[in-house]
Amino acid sequence: MNRSTIWIRIGIVGILIVTAAVLGQIRRWQTKPFFNVEVDHSATQKPRTAARSLKDAEPEVLVRFKPGVKLSDIKKIAARNNDRVEDNIEAVKGLVAIDDLDGSDVSFVVSQYEVMKDAVEYVTPNEVIQLDDPAEGLMARDLFDRPEPNIPNDPQFGEQWALNNIGQDGGKAGADLSALRAWAKTKGSRDVIVAVLDTGVDYNHLDLAANMWSRPYNVPQYADSELGSFNDERGYDANINAADPMDDNGHGTHCSGIIGAEGDNNEGIAGINWNVQIMPLKFLGRGGFGSTKDAIEAINYAIDRKQKGVNIRVISASWGSTANSKPLEDAIRAAGEHGILFVAAAGNSSTDNDRRPHYPSNYDLPNVISVAALDRTDSLASFSNFGAKTVHVAAPGREIVSTWLGNAYREASGTSMATPYVSGVAALIIANEPNISLEKLRERILKSVDKIDSLNGKVASGGRINAAKALGLK
Repeated sequence: MNRSTIWIRIGIVGILIVTAAVLGQIRRWQTKPFFNVEVDHSATQKPRTAARSLKDAEPEVLVRFKPGVKLSDIKKIAARNNDRVEDNIEAVKGLVAIDDLDGSDVSFVVSQYEVMKDAVEYVTPNEVIQLDDPAEGLMARDLFDRPEPNIPNDPQFGEQWALNNIGQDGGKAGADLSALRAWAKTKGSRDVIVAVLDTGVDYNHLDLAANMWSRPYNVPQYADSELGSFNDERGYDANINAADPMDDNGHGTHCSGIIGAEGDNNEGIAGINWNVQIMPLKFLGRGGFGSTKDAIEAINYAIDRKQKGVNIRVISASWGSTANSKPLEDAIRAAGEHGILFVAAAGNSSTDNDRRPHYPSNYDLPNVISVAALDRTDSLASFSNFGAKTVHVAAPGREIVSTWLGNAYREASGTSMATPYVSGVAALIIANEPNISLEKLRERILKSVDKIDSLNGKVASGGRINAAKALGLK
């Protein structure tokens, strides 16, 4: 080997060494954390796993990043933790759902984002939500073809004591919503849309089909940057991220019938609105379980539809828990900023919400109404939560007959049943006064109650809602 060949080879080796050093430095620059967030990976390094499909898991945490943090940077932060942004909640700036790809404990995932003080406003677990209606024998009683000679001509209207209490089955005459008087002024309007945030709705039910919402031809189908596009002809299922919100539990269908079962159609029952549009927002599955993130996603959908011209004025929420979720509060606040009233069940634990808060009904927001349940004698139902400061009104909620899956009818009890009565009265008011503001709507409902002595110190308004008075009738 001659000397010139040796020097050529030494030169090539030198160039390779310098190139490797430069590339190594570039990689170190690329891996520096954003926003001066210092993370000690020596103690918290997690094993890396392959990314999973969208269907594989619920996101573990909800994180709201501070103003100025771009979504592209949020995705990079998540990727460094071997996480992914499962969904960006457009209605709440900076709020994202984070899916951990390592199967780590939720508290560990929370801690990873809590240390990012420069970038993160808050982080919370994605809590489980489930229905909590009282388990009573009367809830399992299906009702079929029990005609009563009443007006309207719906065969089971005679059993709807909440709308017209004549003392049936041991009730107190007049302990109702004064629906017959209210209907003399309005029976509702299909221009008003009430979104039922629940287990979905059996939109094929004979007593509901005529009053179900369907997406107008001039409204584009729903599109989400992370979740994809959905042909939302009938609403939205946030539980599995799908376009079909069909109820496979029954709870949402029952609540929907209270709001808007078609009236005077010689079928089943009458809703407090004979005419209305019900939009199913499904986030609870067959077993009545869902998550905070799914509820937020459904609210985000409703806000998007409102922005696209759909006249959603009320969200009816017959569920809750003791878990205080800041992201859920922010989503409900965002709904209020878009003119949407949020009516929420006070809960069914016989407890004082002033001392033991129940959410979302306890959120102190200008668009929230919290609802307690009454029985047919105008007494607070034994299961109902209460609260002199945090529960606003009461409504019938025990032994309530309404629509069920498969064209059936069923009695059920709970603040879940009281809540849609308030949502329904709100829809009647809007039908009569289409331009009423959210502030005035809420005020009208709270100030038009029938005062009941036994509700003093139990409910902020001290009374039961009255549909006729809410419409300005004396």
